[in-house]
Amino acid sequence: MLQEIGKRAKEASFLLGKLGSEEKDSGLLAAAQAICDGQEEILEANAKDVEAARTKGMAEGMIDRLTLTAARIEGMTEGMRQVVALEDPIGETISMKKRPNGLLIGQRRVPIGVIGIIYEARPNVTADAFALCFKTGNAVILKGGSDALESNRAIVAAIRKGLSSCGITEDAIQLITDTSRETTRELMCMNDYLDVLIPRGGAGLIRTVVENSTVPVIETGTGNCHIFVDESADFDMALDIIFNAKTQRISVCNACESTLVHKNIAKEFLPLMKKRLDEKNVEIRADEAARAIVPEFVPATEEDWGTEYLDYILSCKTVGSVDEAIAHINRYNTGHSEAIITGNYANAQKFLDEVDAAAVYVNASTRFTDGFEFGFGAEIGISTQKLHARGPMGLLALTSTKYVIYGNGQIRK
Repeated sequence: MLQEIGKRAKEASFLLGKLGSEEKDSGLLAAAQAICDGQEEILEANAKDVEAARTKGMAEGMIDRLTLTAARIEGMTEGMRQVVALEDPIGETISMKKRPNGLLIGQRRVPIGVIGIIYEARPNVTADAFALCFKTGNAVILKGGSDALESNRAIVAAIRKGLSSCGITEDAIQLITDTSRETTRELMCMNDYLDVLIPRGGAGLIRTVVENSTVPVIETGTGNCHIFVDESADFDMALDIIFNAKTQRISVCNACESTLVHKNIAKEFLPLMKKRLDEKNVEIRADEAARAIVPEFVPATEEDWGTEYLDYILSCKTVGSVDEAIAHINRYNTGHSEAIITGNYANAQKFLDEVDAAAVYVNASTRFTDGFEFGFGAEIGISTQKLHARGPMGLLALTSTKYVIYGNGQIRK
């Protein structure tokens, strides 16, 4: 079955690579409209997935990721429409230089080809992935988790219906419905058909794909995101940002999981932070210095410093300087998103320069690390590696380049 899916995707990729911008935009709009028209069926399918997940005892954070609502479906389709509004990068000539022998050598942006995406219980990824892959002329093979199978079936069926209405190959998007581990392992070795594989999900899934795939992988990482409250921080700003980054949506990779607080303000700031986070019953696991100030904090272990909780839990450590904060972050972070709250320009610049992460913030919530918020429309994921993409991956991250050379009879001597 997988070989047939791969073959059809490869054939579709050649057709998609020939589509012009207007054809692709028409296909995207038709697919978005088909999702809107099929909202009732999609919500019914999602309700089955959510019910099954609750029966199995899935954690509330994961159920939140799985759940679709009319508003979330509207968000999905709005993301697709935003991609339509973005400039098509395919065909762009990045450079063109004339060599001494008269050859004109340029570089042109082209589709990658066939992209495989393995993801867990997040059905919104289905629409996001399709939109970005399709806009860049790539065929996509999706391998969602069993928990979202019915939701993904319904969304993919709607997208394929929309494409068909425009005369575009439905195989621009294909869903693998066999959710077994054996099928996943087979997908990871489909070098004849897949050009790149992108895992989206928890640390276990990402590690499995990175360690076992023979297809090139773009690693989208977990988010052990930190917020450092410097001694010059505005307290109200810091409390608002921490509250937002931790509690607005706990199940996402850009949520704050750890706070660092300068020791010179800890005595005054930590009780305020506890009071604010008590509004959402956040458990704070802290070092001894912080617990000496707020005894109600739970003792932190070494494991807490490196944990992505995806829950109403936050680690907290006191530090003596911006340098100590940066050293701690660079040791324990996952390369995702890090923030400093400060009124000191030099410390802000030092933090931006020295923290090793895909997104580094000054006086803002880490929750903004998102393709939609960065103006990319939908996103394919947030890469925490350094080759070939880093951070929220929009259209450019799903393109490759090729050299185009113009001559007039030159031969090499």
